[in-house]
Amino acid sequence: MALRDERVTLAHGGGGKAMRDLIEEVFTSVFQPDAMEDQARLVSEALCEPGARLAMTTDGFVVDPVEFPGGDIGKIAVCGTVNDLAVGGAKPLWLSAAFIIEEGTEIALLRRIVASMQAEAEKAGVRIVTGDTKVVGRGSADKVFITTSGVGVIPPGRDMAATKVRPGDVAIVNGVLGDHGAAIMAARGDMALSAEIPSDCAGLGHLMQAVLAAAPDARACRDATRGGLASALNEIAEAAGVGIEIEETALPLRPEVKGVCEILGLDPLYLANEGTLVVFVPEDQAEAALAAMKTVPEGAGATVIGKATDGPKGRVTMRTLFGGGRIVDMLVGEQLPRIC
Repeated sequence: MALRDERVTLAHGGGGKAMRDLIEEVFTSVFQPDAMEDQARLVSEALCEPGARLAMTTDGFVVDPVEFPGGDIGKIAVCGTVNDLAVGGAKPLWLSAAFIIEEGTEIALLRRIVASMQAEAEKAGVRIVTGDTKVVGRGSADKVFITTSGVGVIPPGRDMAATKVRPGDVAIVNGVLGDHGAAIMAARGDMALSAEIPSDCAGLGHLMQAVLAAAPDARACRDATRGGLASALNEIAEAAGVGIEIEETALPLRPEVKGVCEILGLDPLYLANEGTLVVFVPEDQAEAALAAMKTVPEGAGATVIGKATDGPKGRVTMRTLFGGGRIVDMLVGEQLPRIC
């Protein structure tokens, strides 16, 4: 084993032997790209179907802390990118990963992050095929930042978009809300909590494939990340020019998350998720979509939360526990920085 350092030094970003040793022993030995070229060369039978389209997304990850209950920055980097492809109806296939590493970061931490990324990629059925590594001086970053890009294939005839949602369409979420935001708050040690709240961080590609097989006319989908469910619903309502009404009694929340929100005066509708999505399907396909979700572990807690209406265009409202109604606006500002 050529890499004997316990921490990253600036030499590991200098382009010489130290950098090669870091890349080969920490990254490529785990990701196993087909070749050490400056680009990945991608082949898939899915691209040969007439009418198939490529989908591509990119995202940066700066979560603090880099390891937290239920995940780490590596897992969230893979899941976040896979989910951005999946909610558009694409089958995720390939990922790239670029690392910005702070001088002094433990090599052991990098190994854990990379192992986590590979495990999640295998679970999602994607390959990490290319990447980059840079090292910056102490204080110029916070341990490690990751930027991932993902490429997937949208099969012929599938055309999901927020603009497709129509009055009467049913809104379904696959699981509990707010777990990731609450988990990060707890992991930072700002609150003394007796119960550990794990992040919901998970790849949703298999879940979306199950939903689309059962409800082929699914209109639109969003993963409820930054800004939470409320922001995702507002984006859809505005794009489609419809109203959206949800039921407070239907919202799936852990008691621990509800407790955190009550203590801190937060609204769980705005807390971030990293394994939760909302999908709109025609009413006659809602039962099938819900049943399909529940066949996948990430959809075990799936439930209908509301529907699109012909009410005020672009407005999201919630029927409260007491039978009244309130407007659910888009998040203004940021409840919690560096959550992903």
